[in-house]
Amino acid sequence: MQIDGSDHAWFEERAPACTLVVFVDDETGRLMQLLFVPTSRCLPIATAAARTILGYIPAIDMTHTPCACTRIRRAARALTDVYDDALQPLGLKVTQFSLLRTIARTGSSSLTELAREMALDRSTLGRNVGVLQRQGLVRLSGGNDLREHTVSLSPRACRLLEQAAPLWQQAQRRVEHALGAQGVAVLFDALARLEELR
Repeated sequence: MQIDGSDHAWFEERAPACTLVVFVDDETGRLMQLLFVPTSRCLPIATAAARTILGYIPAIDMTHTPCACTRIRRAARALTDVYDDALQPLGLKVTQFSLLRTIARTGSSSLTELAREMALDRSTLGRNVGVLQRQGLVRLSGGNDLREHTVSLSPRACRLLEQAAPLWQQAQRRVEHALGAQGVAVLFDALARLEELR
């Protein structure tokens, strides 16, 4: 069995950084268990958990699950990694890039309008905008009601978007190469139909 740990601020500012310990069956490649543990206690907890898992918990084959949601979420994480890796030289995540591009495209929008445009709940969008605001990439202005504050890009964000566009295109080409033009069209069609389930 393989145990991988990664220290990270998994919960943004809502909880301290911790380690995600992943247990993988080397023989089958199956994901056996995921645990969030305090980094300082990672090794003893991982060792104890490994003993428990090996003795009592059967391996779970997450790769071949019939659950559409699980498969799409796995694919989304893999795809996110492709774009995050491409944008990493600028210190951007694809989620931040997408938000900045949407603000650039829509102009000054209220948080409510922006959340609707991006199909995000307001609290998630508010946290994401807050991160960009602290980085000096967006400005908030407006009245007393936070929901109606307008969001606009700073000059620094405009320059960053110009630098990021070729990196994003590089990731996009990688995906298009992997799927082919027809595969991308089929994917987009399937995703559009899934979004209609909301």
